[in-house]
Amino acid sequence: MTGEQLRQLETKLWTAADQLRANSKLTASEYSFPVLGLIFLRHAFNRYKNAEAQIVEALPVHPQRGRRAVTKDDFLEAKSIFLPDNAKWDYIAELPEGEDIGEVIDEAMRSIEREYEVLQGVLPKNYSIFEKQLLQKLVRIFNTEMLDGVTGDVFLPHL
Repeated sequence: MTGEQLRQLETKLWTAADQLRANSKLTASEYSFPVLGLIFLRHAFNRYKNAEAQIVEALPVHPQRGRRAVTKDDFLEAKSIFLPDNAKWDYIAELPEGEDIGEVIDEAMRSIEREYEVLQGVLPKNYSIFEKQLLQKLVRIFNTEMLDGVTGDVFLPHL
């Protein structure tokens, strides 16, 4: 990521923080953990997509059967989290306007926890505290192409 892209990303993150301060009745302590949960989902999806591409490329191709299906174990070997379909960032980002996005994100977190016992009870599941429009704005802010494929903690130091 270039310096200019990092500055643009920082601007977007400050915009997200401004949205929360101006358009929410929540305190910083109430919205910080859920926002970190959104960052987790975005980052996990980036790692998932990267790992998936590497896994598929490495799978042998059988002349009659083709490639076998990618499994959760493949993701574990690739040091990535397997994401159920409802926990993938693109699914959440493309929800129709009328959907209860808070409940969808809560269920995405529950789905991940069901896949990984070590995460049970750890991920935030209180997205209904946000007004739907505000939560949709936050998802749109984190849905920027600048974050596609970004790995590591590129945007955590800016929060």
